[in-house]
Amino acid sequence: MEISYNITIAAICVAILLLYTWRVLNWAWLKPKKLEKYLRKSGLKGNPYKLLYGDSKELTNKLNEARSKPINFSDDIAQRLIPFFIDSINKNGKSSFVWLGPYPIVLITDPEHVKEIFTKNYVYQKQAHPNPFAKLLAIGLALLEEDKWAKHRKIINPAFHVEKLKHMLPAFYQCCSEMISKWEEIIPKETSVELDVWPELQLMTGEVISRTAFGSSYEEGRIVFELQREQAEYVIDITRSVYIPGTRFLPNKRNKRMLEIEKQVQTTIRHIIDKRLREMEAGEPSKNDLLGILLESNMKEIEQHGSKYFGMTTIELIEECKLFYFAGQEATLVLLVWTMILLCLHPEWQVRAREEVLQVFGNEKPNFEGLSRLKIVTMILHETLRLFPPVPTYRRRNKYEVKLGELSLPAGVLLFIPTVLIHYDKEIWGEDAKEFKPERFSEGVSKATKGQVSFIPFGWGPRICIGQNFAMIEAKMAIAMILQKFSFELSPSYTHAPVAIITTQPQYGASLLMRKL
Repeated sequence: MEISYNITIAAICVAILLLYTWRVLNWAWLKPKKLEKYLRKSGLKGNPYKLLYGDSKELTNKLNEARSKPINFSDDIAQRLIPFFIDSINKNGKSSFVWLGPYPIVLITDPEHVKEIFTKNYVYQKQAHPNPFAKLLAIGLALLEEDKWAKHRKIINPAFHVEKLKHMLPAFYQCCSEMISKWEEIIPKETSVELDVWPELQLMTGEVISRTAFGSSYEEGRIVFELQREQAEYVIDITRSVYIPGTRFLPNKRNKRMLEIEKQVQTTIRHIIDKRLREMEAGEPSKNDLLGILLESNMKEIEQHGSKYFGMTTIELIEECKLFYFAGQEATLVLLVWTMILLCLHPEWQVRAREEVLQVFGNEKPNFEGLSRLKIVTMILHETLRLFPPVPTYRRRNKYEVKLGELSLPAGVLLFIPTVLIHYDKEIWGEDAKEFKPERFSEGVSKATKGQVSFIPFGWGPRICIGQNFAMIEAKMAIAMILQKFSFELSPSYTHAPVAIITTQPQYGASLLMRKL
């Protein structure tokens, strides 16, 4: 009897071992080779699959090499942001594939294909990294899908209506004013002073999010910004490496630190939300900040349907707040820093923008109606978004087997949309695609793109960035106020080195020579 029992246990163990061996073999070799055969049959070219790592080592080496040296302004920034993908396109054409570990990535650069992917968001979904730690930055609206995404979008939408954003202008103005007052103190009259505006703009945009999202001071929210920024660096490292199932349980330094950050961020934001809910329960009027509008919208949705399941849980609210903290700051921050750098390189446009600002506002406080009339400033911001898109690449995964134009794609393929290549495509933008020419947007985005989906700094379609109006209004306010008080040029110590850390950032800061007007 005991022998029979032991044989049964041994048989079960062997069966489990064989099952897991088969799964690993299928994941690491059989499935990738099957996908490779399918993609080649569809007419796509790419490197042969290499066991487990694919092209990951070459991708990382190319990126490290590109980051090790700065570039000239005339150089293509894509060579620094996505060097391995540029090599792949040069070798195999625009429609080609590379390997991120055992996962094939198909490059998508055709505007018609981009349009279809962004439009059919129920088929082409956000690609979550297999490592659960990659989700620690935020699992808010940006990563949700289908019904859950629709529910969150509906609840969050009211917070970003233009009428609500108008109420946030005083906060925009206050934060910009504090930064400019600080600059006025350190920059004497009729003398240029070198100033790295990157950390200055970080502080200002961080203050804006704290005040507009949470009605709190930057000091209260600073720890969350610092922690989220550190978390973003870890997440970037994770997305560039192959995830081996189970490694998230390893008690290594990075894993432990990421969990510590998550706990601190969760605790801080939960405290802010709980405090606000207590105030609302005590009968205090709802505040016109993003959190107040979000909580009010959430309560209305629950009351309307008579069930808490139609609203967001506290955990979900925390995740959306984490997204506010990170995404809400990043888009405006990088837009402002690259705008200032480009206006240094093209002083004639700096002059034209300043003349427009002074014509509309003089030296008075900018208002919403006036900001909407800043045509030249808007053209400059659009051209900056084209040349230095905040998100240099988008990723999607097709849920089903699909036909994308002439491409046949099996289910589960990663689709890589390189914004930075589409924005620089000479076939779309003309031979002067690399040049800073704001006049191309003089008649609006639609005219500039000839109706194509070729300008995607905030995405496109149903999932277009919900905060794009917020970012544009804040950027207009900041640029207008800076132009009212200062002229600026590049410092000799400035080093041009765009780098992708979630968004397109200046690796060595942005040292400018600032002069008080």
